[in-house]
Amino acid sequence: MFEGFVDERVDVGEVELRVRHGGDGPPVLLIHGHPRTGATWHRVAPRLVADGFTVICPDMRGYGSSGKATIRADHAQQSKRAVAADMRRLMETLGHPIFAAAGHDRGCYVALRLALDHPDAVNRLVVMDGVPISEALARCDAKFAHDWYHWFFFAQPDKPERAILADPDAWYGGDPDAMGRENYEERRAAVQDPATVRAMLEDYRAGLGIDREHEEDDRLAGRLVECPTLYLWSLRDDMEDLYGDPLAVWQPWAKDIRGVPIDSGHHMAEENPEALVRALRGFLGG
Repeated sequence: MFEGFVDERVDVGEVELRVRHGGDGPPVLLIHGHPRTGATWHRVAPRLVADGFTVICPDMRGYGSSGKATIRADHAQQSKRAVAADMRRLMETLGHPIFAAAGHDRGCYVALRLALDHPDAVNRLVVMDGVPISEALARCDAKFAHDWYHWFFFAQPDKPERAILADPDAWYGGDPDAMGRENYEERRAAVQDPATVRAMLEDYRAGLGIDREHEEDDRLAGRLVECPTLYLWSLRDDMEDLYGDPLAVWQPWAKDIRGVPIDSGHHMAEENPEALVRALRGFLGG
């Protein structure tokens, strides 16, 4: 994976991040979701480099091989604000003070927080397969609670760790052929680590509390994403089942937003990288 990329660890203050980066051109930060690592982009990143972009693929704090912050009572150490601050420092350290940010799944919340907290740094935003946490919770009904029960289970103390670590392979599954063998093995190694599992669950604990509060503060303040924004959703995921038109949920959050559906299941970077790269190239190069 990632032939020709630099693979290193970068100190961003509270933690060190494992990051792969390569290419020469406009910088694009790719932020993975749960329970993936930066390796989820292994079919996307080289294509973007070939198209003339510099591509940066970190493991978020707490995930994969990146550092784990000391857990706080309010879970703020894994808040999207904290993770977004890591990403800003990472990009500055790598020499990219202004960049495009693209996030999938839990990473889309980090990308949104980056654009809201650091509008001077993010010149284009891509959010994939999610809606703002506060919007999802405001629409929570019996279907959401049934289908997305893990949001509420993961927020409970201790029991989720015990359930997952009893058999991480059974819990997370995954097809090595579909994911790519190296990507699968990297993800598999990560979810065997109790510290990583705890940190990934802290992501969800922060989501129901401090992250929701931050988003609600944004809405009350009338704060919007200033840069051009692209929303991508997988046609074979559940965004349309849950929200009808998921782009409409995003429209109040950004001044300039457009949407493109991707013919894929949830993990579009692994399942349909060609369509994803085509959408990214059209937006980032526009």
